[in-house]
Amino acid sequence: MVKKKRIRCFMHVPYEGPGVIADWIGKKGHHLEYTRFYEKDPLPDASEVELLIIMGGPMNVFDFHIHPWMQEEIEWVGEFIRSGKPVLGICLGAQIVAAALGEEVYPGPEKEIGWYNLQFLPSLGEFRIFKELPVTRKVFHWHGDTFNIPQGAMRIASSQLFPNQGFIFDHNVMALQFHLEVTPESVKAMVDHCGDELVEGSHIQPAVEILSETDYFEANQKVLFQFLDYLSGLIS
Repeated sequence: MVKKKRIRCFMHVPYEGPGVIADWIGKKGHHLEYTRFYEKDPLPDASEVELLIIMGGPMNVFDFHIHPWMQEEIEWVGEFIRSGKPVLGICLGAQIVAAALGEEVYPGPEKEIGWYNLQFLPSLGEFRIFKELPVTRKVFHWHGDTFNIPQGAMRIASSQLFPNQGFIFDHNVMALQFHLEVTPESVKAMVDHCGDELVEGSHIQPAVEILSETDYFEANQKVLFQFLDYLSGLIS
């Protein structure tokens, strides 16, 4: 019998939830709990969390004056990482992981919003996560900030505009700047809540183009599920 794992999802806004990650958790029979910072939920007891998933949001990592909980979250994540437990950070969550590891998070050259190609680097193959290692695929992006790769981490993904799209630190901490977890409904929710960012730009697609894309959800979900299988397999 597979051990039921205690998974904690950190959410920063109500419209950026776990998406298909919740489907994976349900299929595996694991236990999912939430910390919703927008509802002023307290940080959990780390001893009760076996796998941490940190979701996205439109705020910046160092907006402490606007979101005073952000500094406490970064410090908590740093302690959790040092405990050796598995972590997955997505978009803002990836930036929080980078900050928790002492790296700089800063504005990129321009915003990258929409469905754009991503390259998984050969370094990802060293972790033996995939049956077939994906190389180039189209994934969903919605970010303007980026980060440096933390010392001791391995860069695993890049795009034309943002060379640092993801990394793995100490084999058990994974940071992904892009969104593999999205569903058509969650993409629409981002467009509805953050549509003011969809201005003219070389790497910003209009809403109609974003919402008309249907070809990549299933393939990206398969990649994400392999990441999740890998991370959950690290739990003793």
